Amino acid sequence: MTLNVFYNNIEPIVLKDELAEFLGFPEDGIIKIHYHEIVKMAGHSCVTVAGAYLMAYKGLKALYGNDMPKRGEIKVELRDSIADGSNGVVAAVLSNITGAATENGFGGLAGNFSRKNLIYNDVAIDGVVRFTRMDTAKSVEVSYNPAKAVQPGNVMMTAIGPQATDESRKNFPKKWQEVIKTIFENMDAVVEVT
Repeated sequence: MTLNVFYNNIEPIVLKDELAEFLGFPEDGIIKIHYHEIVKMAGHSCVTVAGAYLMAYKGLKALYGNDMPKRGEIKVELRDSIADGSNGVVAAVLSNITGAATENGFGGLAGNFSRKNLIYNDVAIDGVVRFTRMDTAKSVEVSYNPAKAVQPGNVMMTAIGPQATDESRKNFPKKWQEVIKTIFENMDAVVEVT
């Protein structure tokens, strides 16, 4: 698998996972999640996958400050329905990063390490997602608006719009990844934490 060069410049999300440590891999329980791993999980790199990654990255930094985020101990609440648009993709990315799961998640071991019922949709919040620390109940809300840096719809139309040509469709993948690169380069403009 060949990665886009700019993927190497995207900072990983680093978390402590006590379940992983308990089970022996990784032995220290420190998990680094790289953007390209999220891309593999989602099956593609797009505006939605990049936005979910960035919301987790910036939201967890704001929520934990200098402390390391604790995977499996973060409640994730999404404003929109999982059935609407790309919200299922957002939920899958955030679940993968935080360990939060719905009622079908890991139930834990002897009352420890449960991941069940830590992610919810259709929550009345202003942001796109709210992250809450289970140990302190501190929360942050995060919003994402890629249009503050780029117009992804305009680029998409070069491949699927009525004016699309064979040449524009051929060039689309490279242009699309340039959109993703622009989003990461402008993360402070496209992601807002409150």
